[in-house]
This record gives sequence, C-alpha cells and structure tokens, in this order.
Amino acid sequence: MSSLLFIMLYLAHFSCQTYAADAAPGVPIGDGMLPNGHFELGPKPSQLKKTVITGKYSLPKWEIEGIVEYVSGGPQPGGFYFAVPRGTHAARLGNEASISQYVNVEAGATYSLTFSATRTCAQDEKLMVNADGQSGELPIQTLYSTDGGDTYAYAFKAIRSLVKVTFHNPGIQEDPTCGPLLDAIAIKKMIPPEFHIYAGNLVKNGDFETGPYVFKNFSTGVLVLPKIHDIISPLPGWIVESLKPVKYVDSMHFRVPSGLAAVELVGGRETAIAQIIRTFPNKLYRLTFVIGDAKNGCHGSMMVEAFAAGETLKLKHESQGKGEFTTGILKFKATSTRTRITFYSTYYHTKLNDYGHFCGPVLDDVKVWFY
Repeated sequence: MSSLLFIMLYLAHFSCQTYAADAAPGVPIGDGMLPNGHFELGPKPSQLKKTVITGKYSLPKWEIEGIVEYVSGGPQPGGFYFAVPRGTHAARLGNEASISQYVNVEAGATYSLTFSATRTCAQDEKLMVNADGQSGELPIQTLYSTDGGDTYAYAFKAIRSLVKVTFHNPGIQEDPTCGPLLDAIAIKKMIPPEFHIYAGNLVKNGDFETGPYVFKNFSTGVLVLPKIHDIISPLPGWIVESLKPVKYVDSMHFRVPSGLAAVELVGGRETAIAQIIRTFPNKLYRLTFVIGDAKNGCHGSMMVEAFAAGETLKLKHESQGKGEFTTGILKFKATSTRTRITFYSTYYHTKLNDYGHFCGPVLDDVKVWFY
C-alpha cells in the first residue's frame, strides 16, 4: 500500500470517528456541565429528520443509539408541551434509545452526576443510568415539580480514568418516540465521608454541606435516589433507605437553617434518610437537629420523626411558609458499637399554590454528642 493511500484511508477513518478522538484519556474533568451537557450544540440540519437525529455522532460530544430527538422547549405537535427550564434545547430518548459520552475522571474517586429528567408521555417511563459499569434504573413516573425542573443525582465510583456515561430508555411504548426528556447533565467529584467529621460531632456530613452538583441558573432541588437505585449516595455519609428520594436543596434557591445546603423530605413516610455512627455501648448521647420549611410555598403542620437506639422523637413545626425553623433534641443510650439514626416526615405536603408540586420539611444541622 502506498504512503499516500495509507494517509487517505487514515484521514477517512479519523473523520468518521471524531467522537473516538474526544474519548482519549486526559486531564480529569472538573465540576460542572459535561461537554454539551446542556444540548445547546445541536446536529446540522442535514442530520435531522424533523426532530429525529440521524447518524451515531450527529449530536456534538455525544454518541447516540436508537430514536433520539433533538427538541426545543415549548408547545409541540399533537398538543404536547416540553418544559426546558435550563436552556432552549433537550434530548428525548425513544424506545430502547440511549446517549453516551466518555469522561476523563480520577480512578478510584467517587463522582456524582446531576441531570434533569422528565417523562413526556402518560405511559410508565424509566431511565437507566450507567457509569463505568455501574447502573441504576430511575422510575420517573412521579413528577415532583410541575415546571419540568425534576433533577436527579446518581453517584458512582470510577474504576478507571476514562469512563463511559450512558443514559438509556429501557421502555417499549406504543409510540416509539415516547421517553424521558434530558435537558442538562453535570458531574461533580465527591469528597470521601471521612472528611466530613467535625470536632465532637459523631455524624458525618451532618450539615449536608457536601452533596451533588446544583445548577446555578435554575434549581428546584436535586432528588437523591434511594439506595435500591443507587447504592453509592451522592450525600456522603448518608443512606436514603426508602422508596422515595429526598431532595437536596441549596441556600441560593431555598431557605436553609444554616450553611449552604440541607435536605427536604418530599415523600412523607415514603422518604427516610439515615446514618450509622460509631458509639460506645451503655454511653449516653444527645442527638440534635433542625427542621423547618424552605420558603418554597410548603406550609401547614409538619412533623419529623427521629429514631436512635430504640428512642423516638416526634418534632412538630407549624409552617407559615416563611422559612422558619425548629430545633429538636433526642437523648439516647447506645446499645452497641454502631447506632443508626433515622429521620422521616410523618405527613405528605404540596405547595400552597401548586398541588402537583411535592414538598416537605427541611432537615439540617444533625449532630450527636456525648451526653
């Protein structure tokens, strides 16, 4: 084979594999949006058949499989309306469709993906997230906000320095285009939970200062999945041991008791968050915590139940929606070297002016001290 022919074949192969070039190992990505994670860079007009993307690498920085639509927010044909609150464009995954991207990370570190995902049809919809061989299936049939702002977090531990992140719609609907809408995808490196212990306090990350990435321009909070869907928590030190997620809320968009963030118990008795702490048997301890409302339209009689070593405290808070808070104290005697502390909301709540938007009491400043 002549040198000229070899070069021509190489260039042809390279031009067809521009995505593979982006997948070369390199410097670990920083916290923030994935390349074209907001989907504002779209396919060329020649790579679109109406809204359906044609070509595996036609969506810049992404690899696609199956029916993937490139849509704009607003009214749609057939009477649909797609809410895209963080930009103009989004990707819609049809039956068995997926989008993927290779990401440079630090091997051995834990990362959290934050992404906006909303169902678009009446059928039961799910979203499969896969990162470095670890996967979780999100049931997104329940809408926690009515403005298209449902945002989820999914954490994974990087086994290698180059990981493939995939979002897949495993559903098979009568309408092949029906499926989840993705409009923003970001990543954040998580600090190990052992770095979240403060002098005298036995609780790790009890102030919830470390959590998933939060979008700056628009946020309705970030839903942290139950451990049955994501065994590695985006809230270092904490376990969501329930059927429904908890919501991570930040001080930029919500009222929190102190610091930068807190968690909102949005699923009533179906939402529980817990942590296992080290204790000495027969020693006395004091658990303190703060509850309130996030000044987000949530109101009414709130109650959070706390459990530790067989002891229970039901802490009431009458919310006027003004961002006020109440402190609770639970004294307990440890019965073993490990003690589980658990919190859940007794009642279900929705916003005063929007009964389709789930909300609940905010939990913050969890501390356990020797008594």
